[in-house]
Amino acid sequence: MKIHRLVHLALLPAVLAPGLALATNGYLAHGYGVKAQGLAGAGIALPQDALAAATNPAGTAFVGERADVGATWFRPTRGAEISGNDFGPDQSFSGDDTRNFLIPELGYVKPLSAQWTAGVAVYGNGGMNTDYGRNPFARFGATGSAGVNLEQAFVSPSLAYRITPDHAVGVAVNFAWQRFSAKGIAPFAGASEAPGDFTNRGTDSSTGWGVRIGYTGRLTPELTVGATWASKTQMGHLDKYRGLFAEAGGFDIPANYGVGVAWQASPALTLTADVQRIEYSGVKSVGNALGQLFAGNAFGSGDGPGFGWKDVTVVKLGVSYDIADWTLRAGYSHASQPVPKGQTLLNILAPGVVQDHVSLGATWRQGKAGELSVAYTHAFRTTVRGSGSIPPGAPPTGFGGGEADVHLAEDILGVAWGWKF
Repeated sequence: MKIHRLVHLALLPAVLAPGLALATNGYLAHGYGVKAQGLAGAGIALPQDALAAATNPAGTAFVGERADVGATWFRPTRGAEISGNDFGPDQSFSGDDTRNFLIPELGYVKPLSAQWTAGVAVYGNGGMNTDYGRNPFARFGATGSAGVNLEQAFVSPSLAYRITPDHAVGVAVNFAWQRFSAKGIAPFAGASEAPGDFTNRGTDSSTGWGVRIGYTGRLTPELTVGATWASKTQMGHLDKYRGLFAEAGGFDIPANYGVGVAWQASPALTLTADVQRIEYSGVKSVGNALGQLFAGNAFGSGDGPGFGWKDVTVVKLGVSYDIADWTLRAGYSHASQPVPKGQTLLNILAPGVVQDHVSLGATWRQGKAGELSVAYTHAFRTTVRGSGSIPPGAPPTGFGGGEADVHLAEDILGVAWGWKF
């Protein structure tokens, strides 16, 4: 009970935010910390602030004592098109009735000795939001507006140990909180083993935990490498939606891992690159395909249908340049596509399809104590065009055939202040 209260207290900044939703690399954030955002999220081998533990807890050994507080404004543009369907004309739908979201972040790192460093990071891990004022599923009998809202946040206390002055390992315990709501999808409830707990049940929440481990090492004065792995975060069930998600409301946070390298090409110029893998297929409510329904697995059952997402590989490239009291940053990332062409019908609710991000960022150092950092990221519009995406026939297992296309673009602006002690 005490642990749960501490988790809820630490997550209070996220809970009180006007909104918290991310849908960048799938539905996980593209970067943690405003400085890393300016490098398109790269940071496994380049720790820069007290949010380093969110990417690689070993990196906290190299940032000194500091605190960072920031917020990111997130504005997605998402929607869908349905064509060739027996139950209605070809139509386009906007999921943008809710447009603006604010994601807070904060972190603190303190060296305990020459070898040990402790820290804590609080950040939005990921999420997804769609809000269709004109319901795409009205042609199947749905009423009212449609959409989902998923918000996930982490509190990550961490501990790093310097094996040598240039090599460190670290571990963070990820205490997680999430909340979810869905509305306007009643036509699918007839294929659920708990149709009364499928849609329009308000907001439900759950907590859970997992771990992240990492290594950071300077191989030469110019070359640093890093590696990190995060376990699947085991979450409590979303009981109000036990008829929607597989395993009676199960919705864990996927495992992910990656490697990175940072090269100081000159005293002012640093180049960095990360490769990250996110295992969405390891979470049944996300990775199971709609075809599970036709194999006799109802929504909400142990192997029930999900969104059909595939695992994602993300490549992130960044460059930073120091000039006077400024550090300038730029980055680009590319992710493989999580949403297959045959799974777009349900993903009208969760079109996490963007693949390419470009970022610009800067830090202004004001003496030894203060830093002001900003970062802007644009995720280019990506459309996944359905192929065999709408099952023929009538509800609850058929929906008149045709195709569903989904699209998403994003703009992200982060601002943070850092103190060095």
